[in-house]
Amino acid sequence: MNSMSVREQCWSEEDSEGDSDCEDFFYGAQGHYVADLYCHPQLDTDVGAVKDIYSDCAVSVREYETIDDVDIDLHINIGFLDEEVASAWKVNRTEPVVLRLRFSLSQYLDGPEPSVDVFQPSCKDGFNLGLQLKRILSTFISNQWKHLSNEFLRTQQKKRHSWFKAGGTIKKFRAGLSIFTPIAKCPNVPLIQGPGEKGRTTGPEPRVNRLMNRSVSCTMKVPKGELLTYAPNGQSVAVPGSRSTVQITTKQLIELFFSSQALLHCKSIPTLEYGFLVQIMKYSEQRIPTLNEYCVVCDEQHVFQNGSMLKPAVCTRELCVFSFYTLGVMSGAVEDVATGAEVVDLLVAMCRAALESSRKSIIFDPYPSVVDPFDSKALAFNPKKRSYERLQKALDSIMSIREITQGSYVEIKKQMDKLDPLAHPLLQWIICSNRSHIVKLPLSRQLKFMHTTHQFLLLSSPPAKEARFRTARKLYGSTFAFHGSHIENWHSILRNGLVNASYTKLQLHGAAYGKGIYLSPISSISFGYSGMGKGQHHMPTKEELVQHYNRVNTISQSRPVQSRFLQSRNLNCVALCEVITSKDLQKHGNIWVCPVPDHVCTRFFFVYEDGQVGDANINTQEPHIQREILRVIGMQAS
Repeated sequence: MNSMSVREQCWSEEDSEGDSDCEDFFYGAQGHYVADLYCHPQLDTDVGAVKDIYSDCAVSVREYETIDDVDIDLHINIGFLDEEVASAWKVNRTEPVVLRLRFSLSQYLDGPEPSVDVFQPSCKDGFNLGLQLKRILSTFISNQWKHLSNEFLRTQQKKRHSWFKAGGTIKKFRAGLSIFTPIAKCPNVPLIQGPGEKGRTTGPEPRVNRLMNRSVSCTMKVPKGELLTYAPNGQSVAVPGSRSTVQITTKQLIELFFSSQALLHCKSIPTLEYGFLVQIMKYSEQRIPTLNEYCVVCDEQHVFQNGSMLKPAVCTRELCVFSFYTLGVMSGAVEDVATGAEVVDLLVAMCRAALESSRKSIIFDPYPSVVDPFDSKALAFNPKKRSYERLQKALDSIMSIREITQGSYVEIKKQMDKLDPLAHPLLQWIICSNRSHIVKLPLSRQLKFMHTTHQFLLLSSPPAKEARFRTARKLYGSTFAFHGSHIENWHSILRNGLVNASYTKLQLHGAAYGKGIYLSPISSISFGYSGMGKGQHHMPTKEELVQHYNRVNTISQSRPVQSRFLQSRNLNCVALCEVITSKDLQKHGNIWVCPVPDHVCTRFFFVYEDGQVGDANINTQEPHIQREILRVIGMQAS
C-alpha cells in the first residue's frame, strides 16, 4: 500500500503544544508519535483504506504522547442532503459530520471498545442529530466488537482477495451481483473504487455508468399500486390506461428503486472487506438519510399510521420518552423560542384550537407525553390517561411568546413555573413534537397576492417521499393548488402529515367526489374549507383588501414586534401545495381530488385573523400567479 503509515504522520511543534485534549477539532491534523509506542499495522491498513476509497481528507489521526490511545476522525460528507432537509435537521450540509473514535494505538481491535463522539466543526454543542447518530453508532460498534479482532479482520480481508482470479478479473457470479450494490450518495465518493484504485482516470467506465447505458426494459409496480413501464435510454413507452407516453431512463428507474428500498437497506451491515473504519463509514452513510424514519432513542422504525415525517422524533414508548427527556434534547426549545417566536406562537395557537374543539378526542393527535418535572420516572401528561382539563390549564398558563422574546428566557420560564409547573414542559413538547419544517417568510419572499403578513414556508415530506415526488414530477409534471382545513386540524397535520381523510373519522366536510386529498386552484373554495367566510368573517371587496394590506404593512414598519404575532383566537389558514399532474389527479371543475398522498407536498402556509380574508379570486393556474410562486420558492419555470 502506498499510503503513509500512521506512525509517519507528524504534527508541527506548535500544534502539539497547548491544548492537547480531544476537544480540539482539526482537518487532517497529524500526530507526532513517541518512538517507543507501537502502532498496530492493522490500524495503518484501515486508515489507508479510508483514504483510498474516499480521500485523504476523509480521515484524520491524532495520537496522545503519554498514553496508548489514538483518535480517528472519520469525516462523513452530507452534501447529498437537500438544503431544506439540512435546515429542518439543523445541520450544516457544507461541512462533514465528524465521527471521532478512540482506539488503543498498539492493540487496535484487540484493545478496549472504542468510545464514540459525533459532531460538526461549527456545532459541537446542541447537535441533536449527532446525539441520535452517536447512539446508533455506539450500538453498532458494540455489536460488531463482540466478534472483532485483528486476526478476524485479516481473515475477512483474505477472503476478499480470494474472490479474484489469478489474472485479476472478478469471478462472473460476483460481477453479476455487483450491480445491486447501493449507489453512494456522496458526490465525492467513488462508486466502486477500492484500495489501490485511487486516481485512476483511464480504463473501463464505472459500473454504474455501464448499467445506465444498458438496454433494459421492465415494468415496476410502485407501493401505491400504480403500474409504471420503463424503457432504456428514455425511449417512449405507452403506459397502460394513459392517453400519452412518458420518457424515463434506466437511471431514473434506479433512483426510484433505491428510494423505495432505502429503509430495507439502511440497517444492513456492510462487509469488512476494506476494514473496520470503512465499514463504519458505509454504515453511517446508509443511516443518515433515513434518521427521520427511526426513533431517536430506541432506533426502531416509527409506526405512525401515516408514515414518517421530515424531522427526527421520539416514538411513543414510555421508556423512550423518559430517555428523550434525560438526553436534554428538549433544551433546544429555548433556541426555537428565541429565533422562531412567530412559529412557536402559531404552534401554540394550533394546539389551543385542537384542544378547544368538540372533536378533540379525534383530532388532538398526538396527545402530549410529558415527563413530570418533580418526578423523572412519571408522566405528567400521558396518552394512556388523558386529562383535557389539566392540559387546558397548563396551556392557558403559557405566556405570550411575544413577551418571551422581549426578556430573558430564564426569567420568563420562572414566571411560567410560578403560574403552572407544567406550562413550560408543555411548551417544550409543543415545539419538539412538531415534525414539519415551518419558517416565517420575510417580506421579500412573501406572496403579495395572498394579502396577509402571516406567511410561512411549510415542508413536511421526509427525504424519501420528496425523492418519490421528484421522480413523479419528472414523469408527469406538477402544478400548485390550495388545501383548506380548519385550524383545529393543523396540530395533527404538522405531526402526522397531510392525509387522505375521506371515509375516516377525520372526515369533516364529506367526500362528494371520492376518496383523496381535496385541493383547488381557486382560493375561495379552499378558504371555504378552512371555515373562512363563516361567523365573524365577511368577504371584502378588492379595494378593501388592498387598503387593509397597505395598512398592515404600515403597522409592521412602525410596530414590528407586535405585528409579527397572532393577535386573536379567531384564526383561519390555508396551505399552498405542489401536486403531481398525473392521470390519478381527478378534476371535478375547480375541485381536485388526489388519491395518492405521495403526489401532494405542502409548500406554503397562510394565516388570517380577526375576520380577515384573502383575495377570493386567486387562480393558481394563471401564468402570472405561477411565475410569482416559482420566484418565491426559487424554482425556474421550464
